[in-house]
Amino acid sequence: MNSSISPEGIIGANTKSVKEMTSSSTTLSARMVFSSKAHIALAVAVAAAFWVIFNYFDGLLLFSPEIDFYTPIPSNALPGFVLSNITAPLVGIVVSMNIYIIRNFRSLKMGKSFFSGSILSTASSMCVGCSSIGVFLATAFGTAGVATSSFMSNYQIPFRLLAIGLLAWAYYSAHRRIAKSCAISKP
Repeated sequence: MNSSISPEGIIGANTKSVKEMTSSSTTLSARMVFSSKAHIALAVAVAAAFWVIFNYFDGLLLFSPEIDFYTPIPSNALPGFVLSNITAPLVGIVVSMNIYIIRNFRSLKMGKSFFSGSILSTASSMCVGCSSIGVFLATAFGTAGVATSSFMSNYQIPFRLLAIGLLAWAYYSAHRRIAKSCAISKP
């Protein structure tokens, strides 16, 4: 097998071996995407931004009067902190893979499911971190805002687990799209 990871290096390969390789290893698509320093930088920047957002909304990262992190982490905030540390890098990876797909595979048909799955998984992971915005929801939407805020804060951990599942599904669907574009049969 050619040591190149790019689609051009795989085109000459036997279709069966490419399909076996792509179905057996979900890391092939990640290696293709993250062989570029730009995609690595994008994933790191997105992950860092979401980590800051999640921890700010959870009240663990403080910006006033100076930047400070709440330590030691309270035992009731520890599960949310662990899940946000899993969610933030997953968001970075999924966003970077989707940007790679949009840039490199313009000839592929981008269906509604591609965008809805990516947006749904990213939005659900962001929305779960916003349970501390209850005051805003209450003032903006009244009783419905209070009910939504209460519901979000009571079920924050299951929502975060659901968001991680959606992000894993988005990663897998991006992997399939990249792997499918590499498997070109011989005439």
